Amino acid sequence: MQSDVPRTEWRDFFDRMSKALTGKWAEIEVASLDIGDQITAEWIPLIGITYDSKDDLLDVALERYDHLIRHPQQVVVDDADGSLRSVAIVDAEGSTQIVRMRVPVMLPASTASPR
Repeated sequence: MQSDVPRTEWRDFFDRMSKALTGKWAEIEVASLDIGDQITAEWIPLIGITYDSKDDLLDVALERYDHLIRHPQQVVVDDADGSLRSVAIVDAEGSTQIVRMRVPVMLPASTASPR
């Protein structure tokens, strides 16, 4: 289910959400008329997402990569069964930046004995 997050709630929302993102991986897609659709990060461990109202900056922190979105205008979340699937952010230039999340598939531990 998709829903808009009001600007007045961004900071608290992302602070609460970051705790729930532990262990998830993220892919970031940027879509704009100038560049089309581009994947800027592909399934990297997600550290968290924060909003700094003083600098009007949304920071998507991934392992070894920070994706900064300056002057966000709209935040839309997609969640199902109590689990956040994606966050779409529209920036001041009208670009949409979509952060998709998933829990990585863990392979079962090997039970074979070493030779």
